[in-house]
Amino acid sequence: DVSTNDATPTVVAIPCFSGAPWDFAPLSDLHGFPLRTMRLPEGVSTVDGYADFVAGQVKDLASYVLVGDSFGAVLGLALALRQPAGLRALVLSGGFAANPLPQWKSAMAGLAGFLPDAVYRNGVLRFHASQLASTFDTTAEVPQRKSDYRSLFLENTPRESYARRVSAVRKFDVRAQLGHVKVPTLVLTPQDDRLVGHGAARDLVDGLPAAREVVLPETGHMFRFTHPHAYGNATARFLEEIMTETPAQA
Repeated sequence: DVSTNDATPTVVAIPCFSGAPWDFAPLSDLHGFPLRTMRLPEGVSTVDGYADFVAGQVKDLASYVLVGDSFGAVLGLALALRQPAGLRALVLSGGFAANPLPQWKSAMAGLAGFLPDAVYRNGVLRFHASQLASTFDTTAEVPQRKSDYRSLFLENTPRESYARRVSAVRKFDVRAQLGHVKVPTLVLTPQDDRLVGHGAARDLVDGLPAAREVVLPETGHMFRFTHPHAYGNATARFLEEIMTETPAQA
């Protein structure tokens, strides 16, 4: 975490569904910016509750960009809808404005809080990892396997938190409110997103007034992990552009 002034916004990276803080080391293209991340709290059951938490993490910053992937993109979007002071831009990857999962998947995932821990670890998380995976992952810049994704959750996501986060997004739908987000927004889209799908990205691009989309070829939902150079480079280019274009929200 590095302090900054209005000219150089702090890149505030919001964790994905696992809740784990971002590892900035592989994202070398972002190392020229002040960086900040955090671990998501446990015991929160609503998107607004998580947005309150993120708001507390940025309250000392005069100028910042919210960057989030998957669940983190949802939280960044939720905070941006409040038009907070100091927000310069958004970077949303693998996110959505409305829960894209079929009802049966949401319901099954939501049962995690009632299942024995062994079933959560060996059943729920194996299924979740299979949904995150892409055909491009094993030949990626940083190859990843389903077992790597499962390990991410085993190490960072208690069963109760997993269930609460599922509950938080089950009825999430802010598509009608997207016009309130006035800041420049990069929608960074993987080519093969089996979990969220292309319709979710299209909702964001069509609904956000100042959105632009970059599709990264031969990437999947976990492309921050598998393709850190492509992910970081696309983000850094966008940030360099908006730094000369957009003042912080007052």
